[in-house]
Amino acid sequence: MEENKEKDLEDIFSDAKEYIDTRIEYVKLSAVEKGAKISADLITNAAVTICFVLAFLFASFTLALYLSEVFGSYSAGFGCVAGIYLLLSIIVYLTKDKYIERLLVNLFIRKYFDKVADKQEFDEDKL
Repeated sequence: MEENKEKDLEDIFSDAKEYIDTRIEYVKLSAVEKGAKISADLITNAAVTICFVLAFLFASFTLALYLSEVFGSYSAGFGCVAGIYLLLSIIVYLTKDKYIERLLVNLFIRKYFDKVADKQEFDEDKL
């Protein structure tokens, strides 16, 4: 009888060890998956940002050259574009606390929770 108890106890320890090993492997794979998602998100966001910046720079340069033709002077065209950017920067500075920061915070929080919800749905589908 005691021998049977020892065998059952060994089976329990063996199952517990197997469960812990499986759980550790799951945590490692989950960490790798999260790291891969973050890396992919950073790379794609960086690529999109670079494209937007380049498009913005070329559009600015085009606008400056067009205004230079309209005003008949390169300095007037480029100065007008600089004035537009100065006006935009003042508007952004004055409205950043009330509107822009709140919008960005809500956007980042929504994006984070969407990714967490996707992960939870994926985990629930596996069960």
